[in-house]
Amino acid sequence: MREKDLPIDRTCHVVYSKGCKAQIQGAIACHYPEGEREAVWEAVQRKYVDCLSQWRTDLGGSKNFHNGPGGTYDCAALMCYYAVCREVTSLAEIEAMEGELFLPAFRRLRFVDVNRPFWRRLLYRAFAASKKKCDRWHDYEMHVRPQAAGEPIYYEFTACPTADFAKKFGLLEVLPALCNVDYTGMALIRAKLVRTTTCGNGDKCDYTICGDRDPYLRQHPEYVDEAGYRRNR
Repeated sequence: MREKDLPIDRTCHVVYSKGCKAQIQGAIACHYPEGEREAVWEAVQRKYVDCLSQWRTDLGGSKNFHNGPGGTYDCAALMCYYAVCREVTSLAEIEAMEGELFLPAFRRLRFVDVNRPFWRRLLYRAFAASKKKCDRWHDYEMHVRPQAAGEPIYYEFTACPTADFAKKFGLLEVLPALCNVDYTGMALIRAKLVRTTTCGNGDKCDYTICGDRDPYLRQHPEYVDEAGYRRNR
């Protein structure tokens, strides 16, 4: 089906991004013979349409900055791909696909070094600005701790539509592949993410962010838990 023909309510929902479509179709091409690919892609589209018909309608559509490439609706589409193709795909593949969508913005910021106070201050201001946008939509309920000189940045989400989607449609096993990309993004700007829990396996998603040379990291070694989440002690 062409995207313009998908029967979704466009007053409140958006279609997955062009990049997301390319990622999913590319993965399908890797796993299925040519004669089956179109039918599999249409099955993913039908799953996406069906899930959106049962999902919340207050996420702001195209006006919400969280709904762009690699954001909420792309994550929903990747989960629909996983649901349809779980016999051939893997969490590693989903994580790589989300990385291709989410990480380009961080790759363009390779000149940033969060070890330096100047960049740490700018990063904090960016998160504070994001909170104001979250407050407008009440999609990701975001709380940002006031920044103290020399201290890591801290903020948290106590609500996450992507986690809600996974819970509603029985796809929680996919969340580590989507959440772990946050660690990769921070590494691209000479930062480290310290996280103990997410909205998928707890009641919040916590982000402590410091430079990749910060002594704070010694107290919080990273590990991968039994579900596949990258986490810190």
